[in-house]
This record gives sequence, C-alpha cells and structure tokens, in this order.
Amino acid sequence: MDTIIETIGRAILAFTIMMIITRLLGKQTIAQMTYHDFVAAITLGALTANLAFNLQIKMGQLIAALLTFSAIAYLLMILSLKNRYLRKWFSGQPTIIIQNGKILEDNMRKLKFSLDTLNQELRERNIYNIEEVQFAVLELNGELSILRKAEYLPVTRKDLKLKYNKRQWFPIELIMDGKIIHHNLKQNQLQLDWLMGLLNKKGLRLDQVNYAVKNSNGKVIFDLYDDQMSNPIDKE
Repeated sequence: MDTIIETIGRAILAFTIMMIITRLLGKQTIAQMTYHDFVAAITLGALTANLAFNLQIKMGQLIAALLTFSAIAYLLMILSLKNRYLRKWFSGQPTIIIQNGKILEDNMRKLKFSLDTLNQELRERNIYNIEEVQFAVLELNGELSILRKAEYLPVTRKDLKLKYNKRQWFPIELIMDGKIIHHNLKQNQLQLDWLMGLLNKKGLRLDQVNYAVKNSNGKVIFDLYDDQMSNPIDKE
C-alpha cells in the first residue's frame, strides 16, 4: 500500500514539475520542435517517467537531473534568441527543397528526405503536380512550406475586383459553456447590457446558449445546447 501511495505522489509531482517546465520553456518549444527541443523533450520525458515510477532511484536525484536538463534547455533557448549563429547550430535552418520548380537532389540527400515523402507532403497540400511548385522549403520544425507558381495561385476577391469588407476583427468569444466571458467583454469595450440585449432580441436565455462569438465580420453567432436536429450525426 505504501508503494502505491508513493507512486501516486511521485506521478503527481512529476506531472506538476513538467507543467511548470513547459510553461517556462514557452509555446514555441511545443509548436516548433527543433534539434535541441527534440533532445530536451526526449530526455525530460525519460526523467519524468523515472521520477513517477522508478522507486529504486532517489527522488532527490531525479529532481536534480530534471531541473538540470530543464536549465540547459532554457539556456539554449535564450542563447538561440540572442545569437543568430548559435541559433543556426542549435536549431538548424530552413532548407530549400524545390527552387524555381526544380528539385534540389543534393539538399534532399543531405536531409535524408525522399521523393516519396516530398510527394506525400505536396499531396497533403492538394498539390498533385510538381510543376505547380515554385519554391518548397523544409522548415526547422519539419514542416514543408510551399509557394505555388503564379498561374496556380488561387484567385482572390481583390483579383476579381469584387467588393469586400476591408476591415476585419479578431473573433471575440462572448459565451463559452454557458458562461459569459466578462474578461473578453471588458477587454474589447463591450457592455454586458449589449450582450443581454442581443439574447433578448433572439428570445434566448443565457442557460440555453452553449457558445457565442463575435466573428471577424462583427456578426454575433449563437450556438445553443438544443440544436433541434432530429437525426444528429454523433460518431467518432
């Protein structure tokens, strides 16, 4: 029984420490997995697992190792931000795979990037003909960025000289899970009376609303708990 309690305690501690470390390292480390981020993530994951389940190693030693590797990862991140040359060495740099519609075989060979992988990446972006590509760049996080040739770019409303609303707003969430988000109202100089007035105009009560958002066009959209659908699709 004591072993189970200790394991539970260590698991909670390991989770808490990793949450703190993740917050310190920031969103970029999660979203953009560079070389040193990858090494740090694997190492920290292994240490955290040992902290949670390996009762043979003292907790203090594991915490010391975990904090040391976290400090190293944080230091490398700071150095990468301050020094461009160190950033290149620690994180690597983008590599051009296709230039002016031509595949750069030498670059692909250096990166161990096969033609099958390239074709898969293109298909995932709805590109089935390689002649559509002007440039393709393999980014630091392994994602492929693509610039199509001018003749294959999608047509925009501006190209067709159609009228469009030049001003757009960032969507503002007003209600979530049936609760008014007062912080968003205050931050965007919106009044509670204004929101309640919209609900009254639509004949709605707050407890009927699951989600409400003021979209980028300035229109307020309400999603209700009762969708009034006779045959809703509910499949994983």
